[in-house]
Amino acid sequence: MALQCRLSGATFQSLKLATIPISSSSSRFIFRTLPKTLNLALFSRHSAPKAPPFSVLIRNLSAPAVAAAPAAETSDIKVVKPQWNAAIDFKWIRDNKEAVAVNIKNRNSNANLELVLQLYDKMLNLQKEVERLRGERNNVANKMKGKLEPSERQKLIEEGKNLKEALTTLEEDLVKLRDELQIEAQCIPNLTHPDVPIGWEDSSKLRNMVGSPRKFDFPVKDHLQIGKELDLFDFDAAAEVSGSKFYYLKNEAVMLEMALVNWTLTEVMKRGFTPLTTPEIVRSSVVEKCGFQPRGENTQVYSIEDSDQCLIGTAEIPVGGIHMDSIVAESALPLKYVAFSHCFRTEAGAAGTATRGLYRVHQFSKVEMFILCRQEESDMYHEELIKIEEDLFSSLGLHFKYGLSLTFTNFSGFVLLFLTVFAFSAEF
Repeated sequence: MALQCRLSGATFQSLKLATIPISSSSSRFIFRTLPKTLNLALFSRHSAPKAPPFSVLIRNLSAPAVAAAPAAETSDIKVVKPQWNAAIDFKWIRDNKEAVAVNIKNRNSNANLELVLQLYDKMLNLQKEVERLRGERNNVANKMKGKLEPSERQKLIEEGKNLKEALTTLEEDLVKLRDELQIEAQCIPNLTHPDVPIGWEDSSKLRNMVGSPRKFDFPVKDHLQIGKELDLFDFDAAAEVSGSKFYYLKNEAVMLEMALVNWTLTEVMKRGFTPLTTPEIVRSSVVEKCGFQPRGENTQVYSIEDSDQCLIGTAEIPVGGIHMDSIVAESALPLKYVAFSHCFRTEAGAAGTATRGLYRVHQFSKVEMFILCRQEESDMYHEELIKIEEDLFSSLGLHFKYGLSLTFTNFSGFVLLFLTVFAFSAEF
């Protein structure tokens, strides 16, 4: 029985995926490092591809994994303004419609590409009409600067009034349309790394296997049986106190978790990482910037009612925001962090034997590695993170394998490459 370990969750951050709006009139994701300083407006998640430099398109991490919904009428749709508007290159989406559509299908996303394109065309037409009316209004204003007969002036006043009323209505419609377009477009997932296999977790591509399985001369028990017999955790009491999928760690299990966390932090710090403990409540806008949809259907994120805050599902979110909207000198890179936090996830839809015991619980502790680096160094640092994880697991005497997975998993739309580590046995 495979035991999925969360000893150290490596997150690779690269400026190759930094989101930097380049103008107010043209929304676009670019992969560009600035010559002397770096505007850290947003950080993406996990490894970036070598080539081509894909435009970053945010999707709803928490959206249910279903096929794209058919286009719907937009007139009766209630538009909820997003907490944060991603800078999206709509022209790029339109010009690369086929590639985007294939990627949506491959990732089993519910993004509605046809609706996005319809809304985009509608927005362009409305913008043209707004600009036309603004031009007419300016012409009327210029005419009124000259010497005019009273009747002619009155006629221009009436014309200007009508134009102002019409323009106000169209501008209000344009704001609503832009919000609606933004909501739909932010469901479109990032283009996936070409090495990532298409399918669910059982389609994962094995990258490496370390060690060999241990041989036992007695019946092997799973962690749930061992934990109950040694009084290491209590699910029943936790269910009464908090609900299902919560647990109490007890006795040696408490000391073991603390020891593993402390040991991992110490080992990673030796490699030049700055240790962090992070806030575990963050603003919804920061969650969205990391590619999550905190209040979406079937969400994995716990939102705090009547507030703009959420519980974190991973330390990547608060660490990703630590340099948000700040300027960091390129000479200061790379910035390496190792963060400890508690994580909270709704685990909506999780069920079955693969989720028994300490799998797919609502709260757990995690150590996260995070590197912010220059674009051209991204692949090198990604390999460094993988090597650190391999060294950590090997030091514990674990037989394990790791591989590429992603396509149908409910991770952030920013994710291009995800490595899953499975450990099978330990010998201490």
